[in-house]
Amino acid sequence: MKQITMTHGAGGTVMNSLNKNYVLKHLGGSSAEVPLEALDDAAVIGDIVLKSDSHAVKPIFFPGGDIGRLAVAGTVNDIAVLGAEPTGLSCGFILEEGLLMDELERILVSMSKACREADVYIVTGDTKVVEKGALGGCVINTSGIGIRNEALEKNIAEVKKRRVFDAQWILDSNLREGDKIIVSGTMGDHGLAVLSSQEGYDFGSHITSDVAPLNKLIMHLLHIGGIVAMKDPTRGGLSNTLNELSEKSKVGILAHEEKIPMRGDVKAACEMLGLDPLEVGNEGKVVVGVIPQKAEEILAALKETEEGKKAQIVGETTKEFSQVVLKTTVGGKRILAPPIGDPIPRIC
Repeated sequence: MKQITMTHGAGGTVMNSLNKNYVLKHLGGSSAEVPLEALDDAAVIGDIVLKSDSHAVKPIFFPGGDIGRLAVAGTVNDIAVLGAEPTGLSCGFILEEGLLMDELERILVSMSKACREADVYIVTGDTKVVEKGALGGCVINTSGIGIRNEALEKNIAEVKKRRVFDAQWILDSNLREGDKIIVSGTMGDHGLAVLSSQEGYDFGSHITSDVAPLNKLIMHLLHIGGIVAMKDPTRGGLSNTLNELSEKSKVGILAHEEKIPMRGDVKAACEMLGLDPLEVGNEGKVVVGVIPQKAEEILAALKETEEGKKAQIVGETTKEFSQVVLKTTVGGKRILAPPIGDPIPRIC
């Protein structure tokens, strides 16, 4: 008898298989503009973007963040990458018996701060309590809605000046040959920060999570225009994100290893532990697919911000092949296959 494993919730091919072979077998079937079957970062119904996200990070406090900040940022970012302006959140707490009131208040203070940063607030919610030992502290579900906005319309108009573009939203399937791929900052920070807390590792430096709401940054980029696809590279990291974009857009992606920004201590820690940093999740970065004519302008705008000062153009789409290919620092090329799952469990 088949059973659920931790890998089924870690992004990558195993989770994708679960969604396609089980979830979509029974759920979906709506007439939504972007339905469940699209497996995008959120759904679209009319002019409303809808997202639901559950957070079970372990431990609930980690360097640079906590489960509360993660819950707000994760949902806000998933709405924003479709080009929508997030307008409200719900919050469902499942608390474990024995959780300290001081810890709960610490989480609530952190959520409040993240909401103020995003200028998106929690407007409804629910609280449940379960027996001690069931969760490891608490689990939080956040759902949110977003709406069409002037920045999205301006972005689409800019794309249409250069090519035919029928999509009404920023979707995984929008890439075309010649588009540039930009990442907004260093890869792997969040996963390594959580791992250091899970296992008590000392990597010889202070690696902190990048968890942050990115909706204001994304709205700024949309005002510049030329963006056709966006994703936040969470579970499964950059590798999983590029493979999802490639598969859904039916184009190959050539990525340049030397261009991918990464902290030296994150890279060293991954080498020590036998991890591929491109498969490690992030919670405060965005991968942007942009038409070639606007790529340098988008990159320059990113570099002027605190969140995007390490941004780089890391690749481009191609019809020469159908997979994601990584050009290595020594000049060779290898297929960057989709990961089975994020190598670090319960990072979000």
